[in-house]
Amino acid sequence: MSGPAAAGMIHDQAPKATIVFHSAEESETALLDAIDAGAIAYLTRSATADQFLEAIRRASLGEVLIPARLFAKALARQRAALADREELERRATMFTSRELEILKLMAEGFDTFAMSERLGIASHTIEWHVRHVIEKLEVHSKLQAVIAGARLGLIQVAKH
Repeated sequence: MSGPAAAGMIHDQAPKATIVFHSAEESETALLDAIDAGAIAYLTRSATADQFLEAIRRASLGEVLIPARLFAKALARQRAALADREELERRATMFTSRELEILKLMAEGFDTFAMSERLGIASHTIEWHVRHVIEKLEVHSKLQAVIAGARLGLIQVAKH
């Protein structure tokens, strides 16, 4: 069983327990998993026995003990994820529902004529929407637009 799973079981049985993680992993992912599982302290494999005992003593007093380097990396990762979400939300609001529909049809392999037939609008109107999608995604082709749209989560691309 993983450390976070064990911590979850401990908290179920003893909600007031103080959890101190001692892990071979020195990654921000492992740190965030430990914190999510209720850890108040996280020590890496480089911690000495004295440091481990001191961490247990201090954690029992309610002190939070997290390696600054890992904490900084975890914060940077969280900030980057937030910035990515904000960028996605910003870009998503830039598109009309028709443009997103056109992007989805492009991802499905429809050409201009097929999109025109399917949506019941003129080919030149389709081309106008395609041009706007390409401009808004800041790319140079329909293929690049589909790739960028999928990366941003604007469309889902079926995997065959």
